[in-house]
Amino acid sequence: MAEVQPFRALHYNPSQIEELRDVVTQPYDKISPEMQSRYYRSSPFNLVRVIRGQSRADDNPQNNVYIRAAQCFREWTRDRILVSEVEPAIFPYDQEYEVPGRPGSRKVRRGFIALCRLEDYSAKVVHPHEETLSAPKTDRLELLKGTRAHFGQIFMLYSDPGGLVESLLAKPASEEPWQQVTDEYQTRHTVWRITEPEAVQRVVAAMADKKLVIADGHHRYETALAYRDQCRIQGVSDNQAEYVMATFVRMEADGLTILPTHRLVHSLPAFDWAEFLSQARSIFDVAECAAQGEDRDWANRFLERLALAGREGPAFGAYAGRGKSAILRLRGDFNLDGALIDLPPSLRGLDVILLHRLILEQILGIDRQAVREEKNLTYHRDLPAAADEVAKGEAQLCLLLNPTPVQAVRDNALAGLTLPQKSTDFYPKLLTGLAIYWLDNPAGL
Repeated sequence: MAEVQPFRALHYNPSQIEELRDVVTQPYDKISPEMQSRYYRSSPFNLVRVIRGQSRADDNPQNNVYIRAAQCFREWTRDRILVSEVEPAIFPYDQEYEVPGRPGSRKVRRGFIALCRLEDYSAKVVHPHEETLSAPKTDRLELLKGTRAHFGQIFMLYSDPGGLVESLLAKPASEEPWQQVTDEYQTRHTVWRITEPEAVQRVVAAMADKKLVIADGHHRYETALAYRDQCRIQGVSDNQAEYVMATFVRMEADGLTILPTHRLVHSLPAFDWAEFLSQARSIFDVAECAAQGEDRDWANRFLERLALAGREGPAFGAYAGRGKSAILRLRGDFNLDGALIDLPPSLRGLDVILLHRLILEQILGIDRQAVREEKNLTYHRDLPAAADEVAKGEAQLCLLLNPTPVQAVRDNALAGLTLPQKSTDFYPKLLTGLAIYWLDNPAGL
C-alpha cells in the first residue's frame, strides 16, 4: 500500500523574500553552468547555493560544496529566511505551461505535494521506469547527509481513471494560493494548502491502494532509500528518514507531456559518418538529409521529419555536423524478435530500447556499463544546442528520438521492466524550493 502523509513544509519566508522567482530553481540535474551563474546572481538566498553549489579549486574534505551547502542551510533556517508551516498539510500543485514546439498551446498539469513512505522496489508499491546512473546518487547522498533535507520532489504517477483524488483536492478559483511563481520557461506554478485533518485523511485514504510509478527523480529516490538504510543501521530512532517528499500526478490526466531526451555520443576512439551509415543500413532504411546548419528553423524541420517517420514505426535522427544528417527507419524485413530475443515483447518495439541495443551497442560498440558510467554519452533536450556541441567537436554524433508514450512507461514499470537511463523527459519540471522536507524540523513531521 502507498502511504502518503501531510507534513510541515519548510519554505521561503515572504517577509524576507520579496520575489519568490529570485530564489527557486529548476531541478538540480537540469541546472547548466550558465543557469547556475544566473541563479547565484539573482539572490544571495537562491537555493542553488544548497542544491548545486559552485566548486572551488581549493575544495577539500573540510571545505567543499556539501559543507558550504549545509552551512547555508543552517544559516537560512536560523535567520528565518526559511520558515516552517505550523500545521501539517497536503499541497495541491498546478503547473500551467506551453508545450515546447507548439506556440500558443497551454496545458495544466495538476498534482499535489506530500510525503511518501519509502518502499524498496521489491515491495512492488513504488516502481521505477528507467535505470539510473552512478555519479548523481553519490552526489545527492552527500548533500542529504550534510543537510538532512529534501529540497526537490520526486515526481510520482498514480492511476485514478475516475479522478477521485483530484476531486478531493479541488480548490475554489477564488481561494488565494499559498505560493505562486512564474519560472524562466514561463510556466506558472501555483500551490495551495489543505490542513483540515478530515480533508487530508480523505486524500490519504484514497491514495492507499495506489501503485506509484516514478516519472522523474529516480536518483533522488534511490538516494533516499540508501540514507534510510544508513539511519536504520545506525539506530536512528526517529522515522523522518522513512519518508521522501513527492509530487503525485494522475497518469490519465491531459496535462502530462513527455519530451524526448536526445543522445550525444563522444570520446569514441574513432568515428566515421560514412562507415556509421553503412553499418546502419543492415538494420535501417537510411534517408540522408541536407543539413544546412544548426539554427532553430533547421532543427524544427528535422524534428518534424523524424516525427512523421515515427508514425510508421521506430525511427531515429542522426546528426554528425553540417551536411551530415539522416533519418533511420527500422527496416520491415529486420528480424527484431530474433535480435532482441532476451527482451520481453513490450520492450522490443520501443524506440529508446532499439537506440540503445541496435545503435549504441551493436553499431557504435558502447556497452551498458559505459552508459551507466556516462563514458560516451551525454543527454540533451534541445537539438540546436546539441548540434552546436557537435559543431564544436565536443561530440561526434547526435542521436535523436521521438517521445516515449506514457502508456509504455506505465505498463513496463508496473510489470517490473525498466527502460534505459533518460528515456523520458516529463515537462515541465517540478520547481525546487516551493516546499522543503526538513528531517530535523523542530516543529516535527
